[in-house]
Amino acid sequence: MMKALHIVVPDLFLPGELAADVGAGLHLPVLEKIMARGDSRPLALTSLEAWLCSIFGVPEAAIAPVTLRADGVPPEQGYWLRADPVHLRLEREQMILQTNVAPSSTEAAVLCAYLNAHFADSGMRFFAPHPQRWYVRLDEAPALETYPVSQVEGRNARSYMPQGGQALQWHGILNEIQMALYAHPLSEASAQQGILAVNSVWLWGGGYAAELTRVFDRLYGGCELAQAFARAVQIPCVPDFPASPLAGGRSLYVWDGLNSALRRGDFYAWRESLLALERDCLSPALDALRAGDVGRITLDVLQEEGSRRYELSRAMLWRVWRRAQPLARQRLV
Repeated sequence: MMKALHIVVPDLFLPGELAADVGAGLHLPVLEKIMARGDSRPLALTSLEAWLCSIFGVPEAAIAPVTLRADGVPPEQGYWLRADPVHLRLEREQMILQTNVAPSSTEAAVLCAYLNAHFADSGMRFFAPHPQRWYVRLDEAPALETYPVSQVEGRNARSYMPQGGQALQWHGILNEIQMALYAHPLSEASAQQGILAVNSVWLWGGGYAAELTRVFDRLYGGCELAQAFARAVQIPCVPDFPASPLAGGRSLYVWDGLNSALRRGDFYAWRESLLALERDCLSPALDALRAGDVGRITLDVLQEEGSRRYELSRAMLWRVWRRAQPLARQRLV
């Protein structure tokens, strides 16, 4: 089997008003060559969550059962939602969502037990197998449409509230959760220590457990969400991209450093992550393609405003008439 490498990079392109300044002076010859000489086409999937669910065959973006299993809890019968602990900060008329809360395992367990006691007769049950990944189990699927927490971080949460036939009911439940967490002694203790308190949860990724499709033979990179999918289909996870030729079969590399930096508003970290992508992933990948160790490189650039797929074979490297353009001047069209 010819070796193939699939690279997924969310948030490679910055908004136009930032691209010129933040991207000034970046030297990215390999990335720009792949984009110039490869074939490209639009991609319908605009987030990493949607991409992973699509490629691994997870119906209706049901991420919660996938990550729950990776966190060591086999999904029981029932409908599961991620209920991640967050901090909502009132800023004028906006409610800014922050995920940089850091409850300990003990604190997470205490808060979930508190919520379970508060909602004892509601049919909901909260779990915290990981201090920053909480879950809620329901007996039946709610009529809800939700947004991934990664899409809302740093933004006005009021613009991304759950939608659907039961939206108003769940808006009320979320308000009740916020009041309960605000009144908990841990919130006051966090405020006294100057630590962001967990004053809400963010619901997303709901669904029933399902069998995933194994489409790759290994995963490279430290993306925790991608690792959860890889573990579900029992493929090895390798944190770093190899400098030597890849092992056989189909390899997936998920580079989420740009996404996490952009969500924090840290443009220096975004630049550094982009340079690391060029040095540690794309350069050895292109060397492997030139040497014939890889038959094809597929690069999926995921953007909220529109994504694109670039595919480069060894023969396409001879398209020297396709001149590379600096990344800061390029746009997804």
